Amino acid sequence: MSAVSSSRTAQSAVSVVPVGAALGADIVGYDMRRPPTPEELAVIEQAWADHLVLRFRGHAGLETEQLIAFSRSLGPLDKRPVKGAIRGGINDLPLEVNVISNIVIDGKPIGGLGAGEAEWHSDMTYKDQPPKASCLFSLEIPADGSGGTSFANMYKAYDGLPEPLKRRIETLKCVHDASRNSTGELRQGYVDVDDPRKTVGAIHPVVSVHPVTGRKCLFLGRRRNAYLVGLSLEESEALLDELWARATRPELCWTQRWQVGDAILWDNRCTMHRRDAFDPDSRRLMYRTQISERAQTV
Repeated sequence: MSAVSSSRTAQSAVSVVPVGAALGADIVGYDMRRPPTPEELAVIEQAWADHLVLRFRGHAGLETEQLIAFSRSLGPLDKRPVKGAIRGGINDLPLEVNVISNIVIDGKPIGGLGAGEAEWHSDMTYKDQPPKASCLFSLEIPADGSGGTSFANMYKAYDGLPEPLKRRIETLKCVHDASRNSTGELRQGYVDVDDPRKTVGAIHPVVSVHPVTGRKCLFLGRRRNAYLVGLSLEESEALLDELWARATRPELCWTQRWQVGDAILWDNRCTMHRRDAFDPDSRRLMYRTQISERAQTV
């Protein structure tokens, strides 16, 4: 593949520049301050299908409504799952925006997920219909650049499995734990589970077929308390350990090193992601939109 994708056309000045890893590409020549034209959207959607994770750089000062409008061009938006706090008070942002931050004002966190490590996961797979995508926009980042976000390619993870292992998991289903979030915090209203066979959450096939590309990929969700239906606990744990080790190998991953004004769009159906911990005394502020798998309504 050339350094710049051939998807740049006479009708669109948008270019697609792969980052040179197992997934990820920069979108160059598109201004997120306005919704994409049909020609631009076609380039972006094809690049998204090809590269799974897209970066839009240089958008410092992007307005919240502009982030929402861009995200909505790719599908209907979910409302944030929890009403959080912003700037020390009640979150008065539009319901389509969730705040990801470690900042505390007057003793109140203005967002969620703090400064700790977020382990490998796909978003909200404990639901029967997880979101298809998220768009994460950086307003403030630690001065040392810490708090990077890594992504793993679940197509390549599946493709790289030995054939006997592919056959073994072809019809298996996994229970996805609803009790804890990606930083390990127990969600309100749930009790701690110490036996994965008692896990409460949605059940999904281990091997998923992407609805747009038609390609097979692993769909693992989160490792903690996951359980493969119908197997003994020992068999489930051993098989999940093997799949997770194979799915998160460095050659399948790419890490986003944040700059203020970056927006990252990822396909939740065929990637996993994680976040590095960072100094809790530094400030990190992100706005996230979440794109639903539901059909667009007019």
